[in-house]
Amino acid sequence: MSYRVRKNDTVVIITGQEKGKTGKVIFVNPTKGFVKVEGRNLVSKHKKPRSASDPGGIHKFEGNIHISNVQIICPSCDKATRLGAKIDGDKKFRICKKCNAILEFRAEKAKKKGKEKEVRESKSGDSRVKRTRKTKEEAQTEQNPT
Repeated sequence: MSYRVRKNDTVVIITGQEKGKTGKVIFVNPTKGFVKVEGRNLVSKHKKPRSASDPGGIHKFEGNIHISNVQIICPSCDKATRLGAKIDGDKKFRICKKCNAILEFRAEKAKKKGKEKEVRESKSGDSRVKRTRKTKEEAQTEQNPT
């Protein structure tokens, strides 16, 4: 599923123990549907020292927050808002549902059908093409053209 929350977006957490707090998105996992927000949902991990150079202790880092529990803050109206999409030609824009401001634009991916394959040239100057297997008879006629 595709989500409209992206890295470096400013979001507000709408549920849980961090409810009402804001932060910047530092990681998005769209397949599992979670984000990591800078300085929010800190979890502790007790780590045992393994060597002299690797000290143990309690390490704190950002935990996962489900993507449905955050809402994007519009940079122009400074309110938590839902996002819409607007397509103009070959560009797709994310827009704020409250003030209709454009958050940013994203170029559409190039269509595979319209792309032409590049032909690489070797040092000798001949272009590389896909080789097909020849039968023994074709190979012999090529070597001895009679």
